[in-house]
Amino acid sequence: MEQRLERASARQMGQTRALVMTGLFAALGCVATLVLQIPSPTGGYLNLGDTVVILGAYLLGPALGAAAGGVGPALADLLSGYTVYVPATLVIKAAMGLLAAMLYRAAGKKAWGMVVCATAAEAVMVAGYWLFDALLMLINGGGRLGVCLLASAVGIPSNLVQAAFGLAASTLLAMTLRRSGYVRGRFPNL
Repeated sequence: MEQRLERASARQMGQTRALVMTGLFAALGCVATLVLQIPSPTGGYLNLGDTVVILGAYLLGPALGAAAGGVGPALADLLSGYTVYVPATLVIKAAMGLLAAMLYRAAGKKAWGMVVCATAAEAVMVAGYWLFDALLMLINGGGRLGVCLLASAVGIPSNLVQAAFGLAASTLLAMTLRRSGYVRGRFPNL
């Protein structure tokens, strides 16, 4: 009986820790998105949040990484007045986290896999905001879909800069954290 209680207690502690870490990464994603915001030509902004979204995906795994990755930056959009982007950010950043974590697991947690995973996740971000900006233009009477897609492409270069920074920073941070036995012990996904 006592062993069952110990196992149940350990499982509950693991679930509590996972919830706390997910909340922590959501908060970090929000702060990283808020700390530096450079306006883009399409009405969005360039930020540092992708670094935390991808790093969180590696550390937390697919489901929790997607949750933290979507909620944190979406909350930052809400807090900084970019409310129209909240639903898109929630979906796009969650998809980034989910894809990065799933590909990372499939790559066998190899160092080269981090670059591939982050590149794929950032491609989701660039394409996602390009399509969302086109949809906003279309809804606001911007003309035909082709014209809106072409016009919204003006935001792609700034999203590529954000993607490059997110890819490089998350990969360097993950490789540095991976060297720590303490971190590997706390985050077996890494």
